[in-house]
Amino acid sequence: MITLCGITLSNYYNKVKLVLLEKGIPFTEERVATGSKDEAVLAATPLGKVPFIRVDGQTLCESQVIVDYLEAAYPQPALVPADPLAAAKVRELCTFVDLHLELVARELYGQAFFGGTTSDATKERVRKQLTKNIAGFKRLAKFAPYLAGETFTLADCSGWVSLPLVGMATKSVLGEDLLAAAGIDWKSYAKLVGERPSAQKVNADRKADQAAKA
Repeated sequence: MITLCGITLSNYYNKVKLVLLEKGIPFTEERVATGSKDEAVLAATPLGKVPFIRVDGQTLCESQVIVDYLEAAYPQPALVPADPLAAAKVRELCTFVDLHLELVARELYGQAFFGGTTSDATKERVRKQLTKNIAGFKRLAKFAPYLAGETFTLADCSGWVSLPLVGMATKSVLGEDLLAAAGIDWKSYAKLVGERPSAQKVNADRKADQAAKA
């Protein structure tokens, strides 16, 4: 049995959870806050990041590593194409979403979602980098209707949990939704993926946790 460790507030936790649900893999959940200094947690995730999983007496961290493991260990239903190049193109999209969009926009989250402030210098730097990276992402993503084409893939597990954060954070802090400004209709995309039972489960659990804490 796999144990998924982390918090439902984390988009990367929900990325892994979405894959587990899509594949019908039995799993349990364990709440572990990000940034933990507990030695048992650091043994599993040395930077204190979430999510990580416990499986067969071992642990594995980093969301993309985890979902690649799940794809290899539980190949059906497949979330990457059988063709090696097509599979690599799916993971290319994952990398663009995770590293070139979400990680850059993350510098705005403190102000956008948690009541913090962002310096003007950081705002300008993030705007410049995201504008460039979003243009690159737009060249790769198909939205036909999913990121890699007609089929739901691992790329959508990254896209669905992170594109809305990029759009909302840039709108809130920079005064402009940079995704929408580039012609990316992420809201319709998010709605499409959000109709999947797996996505509905992820959303419901996240909202329940937020309500419980409130």
